[in-house]
Amino acid sequence: MKLSLTRNRWIVRFLGFLFAFLLLVVLITAPGALAADYNGTGKEVILQGFHWTSYKPENNGNKHWYQIVKENAQNINRAGFDYVWFPPPSRSAASDNSYLPTEWYTLENGYGTENELKEAVTALKPTLALADIVINHRCGTATGGADFTNPAFGNSEQNRSAVVTGDDCNCGTGKPEERHHNGSISESNDAGRDLDHTNPLVQAKVKEFLDKLKTEIGFAGWRYDQVRGYNGYYVGLYNDASKPVLSVGEFWDDNSQAVVDWVDETRGKSMAFDFPTRAALVDATLNQNYSRLKTISGKSPGVIGMWPEMSVTFIENHDTEAVRNGGQKRFPDDKVMQGYVYILTHPGIPTVFWRHFFDGGDSQKAQIVKLIEIRKNAGITSKSSVFIEPNTDGKYAAIVDGKVAIKIGSASWSPGDGWKVALDGPDYAVWTKS
Repeated sequence: MKLSLTRNRWIVRFLGFLFAFLLLVVLITAPGALAADYNGTGKEVILQGFHWTSYKPENNGNKHWYQIVKENAQNINRAGFDYVWFPPPSRSAASDNSYLPTEWYTLENGYGTENELKEAVTALKPTLALADIVINHRCGTATGGADFTNPAFGNSEQNRSAVVTGDDCNCGTGKPEERHHNGSISESNDAGRDLDHTNPLVQAKVKEFLDKLKTEIGFAGWRYDQVRGYNGYYVGLYNDASKPVLSVGEFWDDNSQAVVDWVDETRGKSMAFDFPTRAALVDATLNQNYSRLKTISGKSPGVIGMWPEMSVTFIENHDTEAVRNGGQKRFPDDKVMQGYVYILTHPGIPTVFWRHFFDGGDSQKAQIVKLIEIRKNAGITSKSSVFIEPNTDGKYAAIVDGKVAIKIGSASWSPGDGWKVALDGPDYAVWTKS
């Protein structure tokens, strides 16, 4: 009898240990399980700290852009922004926006010097800085080919092996472009050499680059450029090495499932810009098609309706603004505040565009500041719940977390008794609990 009881105790202990182990495996491997460290707290608001022509001193009173950011640091802090997204920091193949980087380690370009960059990042504190990381492609130092320096990936042969086979330069000896998990081929960049992220030499230098930006400049997180160009697994790999407080990728696609698939590729270790939500907002406000803001199941469209804590929302950025694309993809000027009423009261982490905040006039700036205040006072986060009014005729109306109500569109609507108007304007209103 004693032997039987002892054996039973060991069986129970073993089964308990096995259950705990299996539970741990499930938690670790579940999508987003390791994501918390790299995706902020969900309470943040981001400012995109530049626009398409920021690199031109003639537009900035003959000052470098980093000086402009530094001079506005207190205004940015007072407005309630938690992060400022900086432009790419490295030397570029052209005197432009630095999206064709050459020498990663030379932190000087049209936006300013390395010292000016450090000063801007320091001046913003406690607001944190996010660096724009362009590692899908890179140009050679002298030729635009594979003659990489500062850092090199090794000797000339190793430099060529860092470029995918099939690149436009015909100089790459690395592996061909990878496919994403949904089967689509990675996106190439004709102007730069597409890097082979399966190559350990590339991985090592990317990790060193991120470490340099973090330890020497003070960057706290990353915005990854053109992540359609390589598998999201590597973003997760680089985040594991660099430990950003926040990571977001530019997977430019209006299909919500495609964006969520990329987040899955990172193993939930990076958020993504919510292009599908922006597309729905443009259609809704431009064409008064407010049904675009509610799915058949009554949820929000876009990534915020599928995986809200992995969504970074926005209504405009340097790529979509008029000066970049002739106005073909821009957000309607007279609907800008409707867009901010939506993203600053809804799930996801919202991003405000520099031009909208600093160049849209004092009234618009004050209203954006008020919306940030409303969001933070109500405790709205990336995971907040949304009840959407079923009738979308001439309007979109919703109540978020039972604390904030909004309406955009010309039709009248009220959340009822117990609410007070906190903000209103042409075809929009926001209420809070009275």
